[in-house]
Amino acid sequence: MSDTTARVRELNLYRQYFDLVAAGAKTIEVRVKYPHLADLAAGDVIRFRIKGTAETCPVEVKRVTEYQGFEALLDGEGPANVNPTATREQQLSNIRTIYPPEKEALGALAIEIELLAASPQKPD
Repeated sequence: MSDTTARVRELNLYRQYFDLVAAGAKTIEVRVKYPHLADLAAGDVIRFRIKGTAETCPVEVKRVTEYQGFEALLDGEGPANVNPTATREQQLSNIRTIYPPEKEALGALAIEIELLAASPQKPD
């Protein structure tokens, strides 16, 4: 018998990406395949937070797909799903600014997300 309770993860996002997620415009989150994300699966909940604030935005994980690197991920998922406000080249540059080559070498995760109904949440 398996446990079907959704796991909740908390992950930080920069404001510009948080706003896209909260608006429902960003449907693919890009992450490096760190060990703590290796078991991320459909049905899990991610509570995105802007670092240093109490603002959160919960999403449900619909799918997790692993890629060798960021270029393959953008080609496979479509840049508009990752960030509809930037070109593929801009996104690749931005992602590589966040994650240097040694991090990209761990593998790239495309996390398909869907905004949950009670989103986003700002503190009173």
